[in-house]
Amino acid sequence: MARYKYTGRDRTGKRQGTVYATSKRDAMFKLKEEGIRVIEMNEMPETLLTKDISIGTPVKLEQFVIFLRQFATLLKAGVTVVEATVILAFQTESKTMKKALFDVEQDLREGNPLSEAVAKHKKIFSPMFINMVKSGEVSGNLDGTLERLADYFEKQHYTRQKIVSALTYPLVIGIIAVLAVIYLLVSVVPTFVNMFADMGAELPGITKFVLSASEFMQSFWWLIIGLFLLVYLSIIAIKKNNRTKYYLDYFILKMPIFGKMMQKAAIARMVRTLSSLFSSSVPILQAMSIVEKVVENEVIAKVIRDSRSSLEQGRSMTEPMKMHWAFPPLVTQMISIGEETGALDTMLSKIADFYEKEVEIGTDKLKSLIEPIMIVFLAALVGTIVMAIMVPMFSMFDQMI
Repeated sequence: MARYKYTGRDRTGKRQGTVYATSKRDAMFKLKEEGIRVIEMNEMPETLLTKDISIGTPVKLEQFVIFLRQFATLLKAGVTVVEATVILAFQTESKTMKKALFDVEQDLREGNPLSEAVAKHKKIFSPMFINMVKSGEVSGNLDGTLERLADYFEKQHYTRQKIVSALTYPLVIGIIAVLAVIYLLVSVVPTFVNMFADMGAELPGITKFVLSASEFMQSFWWLIIGLFLLVYLSIIAIKKNNRTKYYLDYFILKMPIFGKMMQKAAIARMVRTLSSLFSSSVPILQAMSIVEKVVENEVIAKVIRDSRSSLEQGRSMTEPMKMHWAFPPLVTQMISIGEETGALDTMLSKIADFYEKEVEIGTDKLKSLIEPIMIVFLAALVGTIVMAIMVPMFSMFDQMI
C-alpha cells in the first residue's frame, strides 16, 4: 500500500490531497469514483514522519475494539462489506490499520471473502479473529460475529488494564527509589566525605557502608546500568523461546501475591476465548489450537495442548486439566458439566465472568495494600542514607559542645 499525492478537479473546483492505494492505477480509479479528474499524481516516498513504526502491537486494543463496533454497526445498517471497509479505512487514526484496510478493500473488490483478505495481515488480525469471521460468513451472521468479537476484545482489554494498573504503581515507585538512591550516593554523600575525614573519629557502621556504596556508585555507575539492561534483554530473549518462556511463566505463576492474580487472568483469557470461538461454531480442535496461541502463558498452553490430544483420542478435554495445579477444581468441574450437557460455551462464559471479576477485585485489593508498603520502602531506603550522614554530624556537634 503506497501513498500518492494528487492534483485534480471536481465540480467544486481544484482539489489537492493524498490517497492510499496499491498502485497508481488503483489510486486514479478511486479518485474517479469520487468524481475527481486527476491532473497530476506522484507517489510519496516514506520518511521517518510518514513511516509507520510500531512498538509492540501494531494496533492498540482499544482502537481495534472501536473498529469492530463500527464495522458491526455499518453492516447492521445495510452497508456492504466493501463500503464499510472503505469508510473505516478513512476514519481510523492508526496508519497501520488504514493501510491494512485499503489492502483488504482491494482484495474484496477482486472477489475474495473478508476472512481471506484479513488473513494476509496476521500482525493486525489474530487467528481467532480470522476464524470467527470465516464462521460468520458461513452462517450469514457476520455483524453478530463482529459484535461478539468486540465484546471479547473489550473484556480482554479491561482485564489487562486492571493488571497493568496494579503492577504500574510498584514499578514506578521502584524506579523512583533507584533514581533517588543513585542521586544521593553520587551527588549528596560525596560532599560529606572530607568533613568526616577531618573529624578523625570512628564512624558508625551504617555510615561506612553508605560511604563505600557511594564510592562504588561513582566508579562503577555504568555497571549498574549495564546490569539493568542485561536483565531486560535477557527477559526478551527468554520470552522468544517457548522452552525458556515456560520456566519464566512457571516462576510468575508461583510468585507470592502476584502469581495468583496472573493465574486467574490467564484462565479468564483462556475460557473467554474458547467461549467466543464455540459461540461462533468454530470446530473444537481448531479452537483449542487458537487458544494455545492466544493464552500468552506457556504453562497453560502446555495443558491446552494435552487437552487437545485428549480430545483427539476421544477422551474428555478436562482430564489433563484435572491433573495440573494451575487449574482449580471449579474450572474443571464446570467444563465437565458443559461437556455433558452440551452447553460448553455457556459454562465457559460463566467461568470467564467469575475469574474476570476475581482479577478486578484482586487488583483493587493489591493496589490498596501495596501503596503504603512501597511508600514505607522508599522512606526507609532514603531515610537510611540520610541517617548515615546525620549520625556522625550529631556526634561532631556533641564534641563541640
